[in-house]
Amino acid sequence: MTDIAHPADLNVRSASARTPVHPAITAEGIDQLVEVFYCKIQAHERLGPLFEARVDGRWPAHLAKMKLFWQSVLLKTGDYKGKPVPVHVSQTAIRSDDYGEWLSLFRPVAKDVFGAEAGSAVVVSAERIAQSLWLAGFGTPGCDIPADLKSVKP
Repeated sequence: MTDIAHPADLNVRSASARTPVHPAITAEGIDQLVEVFYCKIQAHERLGPLFEARVDGRWPAHLAKMKLFWQSVLLKTGDYKGKPVPVHVSQTAIRSDDYGEWLSLFRPVAKDVFGAEAGSAVVVSAERIAQSLWLAGFGTPGCDIPADLKSVKP
């Protein structure tokens, strides 16, 4: 006879709910966010060349990856499997203030695409990501996160 545990005896948790950060956020909206935002990145005097050096003409593949990333973050799909922290930390050309520049482009696009309420939820997520990347690359124990990486109001 085989020892088979009864399901009631197993200490298994169900998967957490994958609730979007806001109900108005859709995959189509994320596609638009990524497309518009990266057009702005490419035209930016400082960030455009930084991204181009890394992406090296492979923009369609990068945009597809970023769409998966933002769907994972905002829709909780779990589809993105990359490791953004090591990728960003390894980029020696990135300066501390580049994250604030990135957010200064991202915030208005998020609010234009999703509206004020849902856009604010998207911005909060983006700020958390920027803060994490900044801390990994430039932070020290007990340091303050730069003010331009935080919204006055979420």
